[in-house]
Amino acid sequence: MHVSAWPGLSPAYLLGRPAAPLPFPLSEPDKAFFYVARNGIYHLFRELVRHHDGAVLVPDYHSGNEVWAIRAAGAPVQFYRIDRGLQPDLDQIKELAGNKPLAIYLIHFIGWPQPVAEIAELCRERGILLVEDCALSMLSASEGRPLGSFGDYSVYCLYKTLPVPNGGLLVGDRAVLDKVRDIELRASSRVSVAGRSLELGLEWVRNRHEPLGEALFRAKRGVGQALSRMSVERTPVGDIGFNLDNVDLGMSPVCRRLLDRFDYEAIRSRRRENFFLMRELLAGAATPLRADLDDGVCPLFFPILVADKRRAAEALWGAGIEAVQFWNYGDQEAQRDRSSDAQFLRDHVLELPIHQDVTARQIEYTAEHVRALESVVRIDAAAAAKAARPERRPPRPRSPEPLDEPDAVRSPPPA
Repeated sequence: MHVSAWPGLSPAYLLGRPAAPLPFPLSEPDKAFFYVARNGIYHLFRELVRHHDGAVLVPDYHSGNEVWAIRAAGAPVQFYRIDRGLQPDLDQIKELAGNKPLAIYLIHFIGWPQPVAEIAELCRERGILLVEDCALSMLSASEGRPLGSFGDYSVYCLYKTLPVPNGGLLVGDRAVLDKVRDIELRASSRVSVAGRSLELGLEWVRNRHEPLGEALFRAKRGVGQALSRMSVERTPVGDIGFNLDNVDLGMSPVCRRLLDRFDYEAIRSRRRENFFLMRELLAGAATPLRADLDDGVCPLFFPILVADKRRAAEALWGAGIEAVQFWNYGDQEAQRDRSSDAQFLRDHVLELPIHQDVTARQIEYTAEHVRALESVVRIDAAAAAKAARPERRPPRPRSPEPLDEPDAVRSPPPA
């Protein structure tokens, strides 16, 4: 059996008619689309630093792409701590807010909201901009409001939740968004868009007719290898790294066509159902990073803590399960504290697919194989418990400005 890390693209989406009304943020009038979300982050902060001074407060647990985009835009970065339960150190944020930062950059991790109402109030009191990173949390809400609606600006990575070949979205203040929208964006490569769209279509086929899907994927890989030999350039999505040469790439027209074809409430419901089933089947066998799921949460994946992330991922990939080693690396400045809770998360969080294309049978198959990996899945009980009861440490002095960016890392292990 094969369990993909990505939802598949049904041909019906391309041929069908518009579905239900669009949810937030797609329903917002003031928005700008980009090839990937990091491009929107870059252009947002390029505009903000023209009129504001100060550092951007960023969580020490991050992918790296957002940090490099902010720095490339000309804004200095200062880190605040995230604990093992994915929650920020509010005392430290309040202390750092006394230095008059430009903005607080808030990442809603894997669908679970940060204490955004409290931080939004702090920003209003101190005159600080609030930027919500909802790249991992599209369709999630807090206190009855969509994530991304609390701050001054919010950014989304559409292809992490939806079966689209690319797409980043920036929402916020009209005056700034008008200037961002004035930027002339280049059309994305047709080869890149066609190749990724084909991959997503083949994922849909393989999820329903595995032998046929596997055969088509082999043929597609052959075409990709031939294009590489001919040095045909493609622009990836889902990679780690920031390339200034690609910041002016726009979202492809096929993405715009697809966005009004999805049943967003069905996507949200299926992800939640899959989460509950996976939680039930792994009870007592694996330690979830978060076992709670409030009504507003749309989980991106099922996160578990494992003792040996690489061995666990390789074993699951060997069984056809595309588990992802989530955020192995971040910015080198933030990684200097090797004892941080963020480093613990980088070392031990493994992503299990529960997206809208995953069936109950695939959840059962995944859980069966995770349970069989007891020696590499089981993590020290005291270390896992600390996720719920993080220690508070005094703030660290600010580190020097950045070292070179780390090499790009592909999360899944090689096949």
